Amino acid sequence: LLKEKLYMFKYFSFLLLPMVLFANLTYQSSFNKELTLLESFDIKPSFLHDTVMNKMRKNNCNLNKEAHFFDAMEEAYLFIPAIKNILAKYNVPQEFLYLAMAESNFKLKAFSHKKASGLWQFMPATGRHYNLRIDNYVDERRDIIKSTEAAAKYLSVLHKRFHKWYLAAIAYNCGGGKLNRAIREAKSDELSVLLDTEKKYIPKESRLYIRKIVALALIGTDEEFILSSKYGYLLNRANAYPVTTVKVPGGESLKRVAKLIQIPLEDLQKLNRHLKYDFVPPNKKDYSIYIPYIKLSDFKEKYHKKSIQNIYKVHVVKNGDNLSKIGRKYGVSYRMIMDFNKLRTSRLKLKQKLIIPINNHLNKG
Repeated sequence: LLKEKLYMFKYFSFLLLPMVLFANLTYQSSFNKELTLLESFDIKPSFLHDTVMNKMRKNNCNLNKEAHFFDAMEEAYLFIPAIKNILAKYNVPQEFLYLAMAESNFKLKAFSHKKASGLWQFMPATGRHYNLRIDNYVDERRDIIKSTEAAAKYLSVLHKRFHKWYLAAIAYNCGGGKLNRAIREAKSDELSVLLDTEKKYIPKESRLYIRKIVALALIGTDEEFILSSKYGYLLNRANAYPVTTVKVPGGESLKRVAKLIQIPLEDLQKLNRHLKYDFVPPNKKDYSIYIPYIKLSDFKEKYHKKSIQNIYKVHVVKNGDNLSKIGRKYGVSYRMIMDFNKLRTSRLKLKQKLIIPINNHLNKG
């Protein structure tokens, strides 16, 4: 009987051995990926045991709650490949994709009470410093390509100054000056020192910020977790829709372009959130917009300029303005202005913005 039990034990052990080895290899592979990810931020392996970071990671992995992580990934699948390519172009680790996620949840129209806007939450002054156009027609802080180029340049500057990527991320949040003072006070730039909750070398927001980025990055690179969820399709979608740039003449509408290349207007608008209206700036000879790369051949084949087309101007209401006066200035009826702007009354407010549809041969500037 003893021999029989011993035989059965050896038999089942033999059967289970491949499963145990596979599980161990899978764990080792995942662990190595995590270490590589931390290394990309210049963070030591011990950070994997950070309690606050792991709590953030666990909360975002809880599929029974609102799946904010996956909702954000769903929002961004059209332009994630473009972001990764730009970060690589400037030698910024691709994991900084999750800095954008921490900043804006991948919502291009995100706007903070401090007037930061866009995917990377640039303040107006910083945006303009990196040549992002902000005017009546566009806010290029919401431009997928241009804002990411600006963010990559800014992060490169911060890395050159502080020499470690986690410091560049913290400086992006609290500012280089504040981080510099924190390092001097702490007499160290080690992450574990800067995160000290008693000494409070850096603001609480920044202590949570770097942890949030790492937690999101760990989830986003955990293919096994994503595949085991109902959101596994996102792994393929995130690599299937590269974006390309095309030029259209001033005043062109997105609605017309979407119809010609046969994509939902909503998808085209999602790629062009930097446009404040459904048309490109009319005061430019041409202007770049973004379309899915798979539609480039359709655009080249089907897109054509109209010989006579409506273009649009944004009129900012001044003292003494009324609809009739504005209509005479641009050669359109006041009723057209009311209809186009969905106005219920002819009363105007100072600094109110009106979209004026005008024929290009009547454009009086």
